[in-house]
Amino acid sequence: MELNRVYLDNAATTPVKPEILDSMLDFYKEGYGNPSSIHSFGREVKSHIDIARENVANLLNASAKEIYFTGGGSEADNWAIKGIALRYMNQDKHIITTEIEHHAVLDTCKYLEKNHGFKVTYLKIKENGIIDIEEFKSAITKDTILTSIMFANNEIGTIQPIKEIGAICRENNIVFHTDAVQAVGNVHIDVKDMNIDMLSLSGHKIYAPKGVGALYIRNGIRLDNLIHGGGQERKKRAGTENVAGIVALGKACEIANKGLDEHISKLTALRDDLISRIQAVIPHTIVTGDLEKRLPSIASFCFKFIEGEALLLSLDLVGIAGSSGSACTSGSLDPSHVLMALGLTHEVAHGSLRLSLSDFTTKEEIDYVVEKLPPIVERLRNMSPLYEDFLKGEK
Repeated sequence: MELNRVYLDNAATTPVKPEILDSMLDFYKEGYGNPSSIHSFGREVKSHIDIARENVANLLNASAKEIYFTGGGSEADNWAIKGIALRYMNQDKHIITTEIEHHAVLDTCKYLEKNHGFKVTYLKIKENGIIDIEEFKSAITKDTILTSIMFANNEIGTIQPIKEIGAICRENNIVFHTDAVQAVGNVHIDVKDMNIDMLSLSGHKIYAPKGVGALYIRNGIRLDNLIHGGGQERKKRAGTENVAGIVALGKACEIANKGLDEHISKLTALRDDLISRIQAVIPHTIVTGDLEKRLPSIASFCFKFIEGEALLLSLDLVGIAGSSGSACTSGSLDPSHVLMALGLTHEVAHGSLRLSLSDFTTKEEIDYVVEKLPPIVERLRNMSPLYEDFLKGEK
């Protein structure tokens, strides 16, 4: 079986669906009015932003007035955390997060620690990638103002007990933010039922373009602005709106909402088939993350005795695009902070591979990966001194 290209890096970014692209085009050609203008050109454009806001809200079971558009997920994370932090600058202040957050959360927390005197607790995770609820409860102090724990991890796909975390925060009068960039459009989310106060999402993870996202802020939660200089987004986020991007994000959320059950069912079946078959044909394989409480879109592995960078390059040569939890691809010798938090050794963590699926993924593509991956792993292992030492030890 030969395929030209197989894209399994959808956790990094998804392609834009044709119907979502179509929804954008009019706002580059004819719907070019500024939504802040009071004339008909502006009013017409604003009405489409209002529709998009409703679509995002419906996907989360939120109110439209609780949705604020941003330039992406990282901006939404920064706004949520810094916005709450700024309101407590002159008080004792404590934030709880985890060791496996996206760097948009981790680096923001470290910034607040270094520059503004905040205390931050970074919760450890268990071997399955999930926090210990009792440790979370123990971390809460009288000074805790904010908890920021991601809904689902971007590398291993593990889903945290969000509803339980939210309930504990609500009981202790702590604002609860979740980075749901990977989860939105891949699992059912109800911000009311799950006791979520703020939630970040990004368009390019759900078949919309890059450069647009949103922050859900529960009615009654007060936080300072991150961007000043205009009255857009009900005076909370300055800057002329990215109308085409916002319309696309709204359309993506509308599509996701209508087809979510089918999406989950299809991707779960493909993911489980991929995981089970790879485990069966490649020895010394570790599946990272919880096998049950994980996104339907992410299959993540560590293959002992190989380097993730060499694996990615080899897969690319046969037309397969994946990603590695190892940061070696960005020039660092350190393995992924997420994989290290799982308790893996440096050597094992360096042999990571994340394959992330989408609505466009087919059974034939899974078959192709299962055909091409084993000989690549075997070839790389045969070049590895670590594997050679392992074989000598077995003898």
